[in-house]
Amino acid sequence: MPLMSAELCYLSAADALKRFKNRSLSPVELMQAVIDRCGQVNGPVNALTETYFDQALELARKSEERYILGKAKPLDGIPLAVKDEFRLKGTRRTSSSLVFRDRLDQETDVIIDRLIRAGAICHAKTTTPEFCILGSCHSRLWGVTGNPWNLDFTPGGSSGGSGAVLAAGMTTLATGTDIGGSIRIPAAQCGVVGYKPPYGRNPEIPVFNLDFYSHSGPMTRSVVDAALMQNVMSGPHNQDIASLRNPIRIDTEKTLGDLKGWRIAFSMDLGFMEIDTDVVRNTRAAIDVFRGLGATVEEVDLGWTDEIIDAVHAYWAHTWVSAFSGLVKEHRDQLCDYTLYFVENSARYTAEDLHHSLEVAVRMYNSFGPLMDRYDLFLCPTLGTNRIPADFSWPSTGVVINGKTVEVAEEHWSLTYPFNVLSRCPALSLPSGLADNGVPTAIQLVGQTFDDIRVFEGAKAYQAAAPEVFQWQLDQTILPGGKNHAHGIQS
Repeated sequence: MPLMSAELCYLSAADALKRFKNRSLSPVELMQAVIDRCGQVNGPVNALTETYFDQALELARKSEERYILGKAKPLDGIPLAVKDEFRLKGTRRTSSSLVFRDRLDQETDVIIDRLIRAGAICHAKTTTPEFCILGSCHSRLWGVTGNPWNLDFTPGGSSGGSGAVLAAGMTTLATGTDIGGSIRIPAAQCGVVGYKPPYGRNPEIPVFNLDFYSHSGPMTRSVVDAALMQNVMSGPHNQDIASLRNPIRIDTEKTLGDLKGWRIAFSMDLGFMEIDTDVVRNTRAAIDVFRGLGATVEEVDLGWTDEIIDAVHAYWAHTWVSAFSGLVKEHRDQLCDYTLYFVENSARYTAEDLHHSLEVAVRMYNSFGPLMDRYDLFLCPTLGTNRIPADFSWPSTGVVINGKTVEVAEEHWSLTYPFNVLSRCPALSLPSGLADNGVPTAIQLVGQTFDDIRVFEGAKAYQAAAPEVFQWQLDQTILPGGKNHAHGIQS
């Protein structure tokens, strides 16, 4: 049965590939539907930096020919949106900064190249905050990116544009980077799937391949689609000494019927965060799904404290921030206020603080490692609240948690960054429900070190048992001629 254009925009990659193969759908039809959708909804969402629509349609026609000849590639013909932090040969990489508004790349980053070689077609690049600094998504260069579910709130950051285009039906697949939650925060805010692989699993952008907090990974609307991307992206590369020699392959065809015998640990607040009532409610509903699948779910005490926050900032100050701190001297008048704050605040940290941050990481894993010897997965909310204003910025701004406006930095409402510290642990963000502001909430599944497969097995079982939390985008955006209630834009 033919699908309507808006339905095509929310078709999973797995389903699209099946339709391409049985000739019930053409890659050209899908790409045209996605391009049309971008034209319809990107105005209010503002999630794209630049587009390559003509080139994408030509590549879709070539993809169609490969299907006819029986020579299709693993992701042939699937629309791909690339975060504007990755190199893509012949395109601009602005990092959302006025300083780099005209930077043109002559190479393509490894994981993007792998996706393209697998047949995915890049039709657009997506917004980020300047230099990926924020958990929200705005910059002087590109303006404010809104959350398609409710434009008053952020889609998250730093891969906010990628999360927004997925939620708004402007792509099928997207990429993100994650140095403190930059894949999982927007996945949570936008009701999509975001995966932080274990350190070394995917080749990284140099020199951040040597930063163990840094990860690149897939963002999608389904667990299987994330696995399809991850299978292509992972594996060693001869220019990334940290990339793991032994690639793994996630089974995308099989979903476990139940999780009997599985043991899942959970913490609602990691021991030191305030969690909004809506997040608590939806997290407990997700826990009930896992229990309904036969898993034993037990609350645990990690023994962690908010000392993690300052330890993370000390580490960032000596790694990530140093990559652009020199720009302050030469281009101060072109930088965003939050960039200036972040760089200048980082100057207070010393080498001793960096060493202390590593000691904190050891103490964290001294608790988490032995705990996970007894459990298959760890579960917690991805974010403590989803009520983050679209213009949220450093150093802090008002966020509503449990009906009260509090002045906090993002580390007080994001539960993601501890698992950048524990970087060898895979972490996957999955939708858990909607809050009363119309914005999604999410859970985070964390595995034992390098156990990607167990995380995906649990996530696939969860999606199969609770498909409704993965279908809001489809249900609320294809009303023919109607108002898009979730997005505030016309379908």
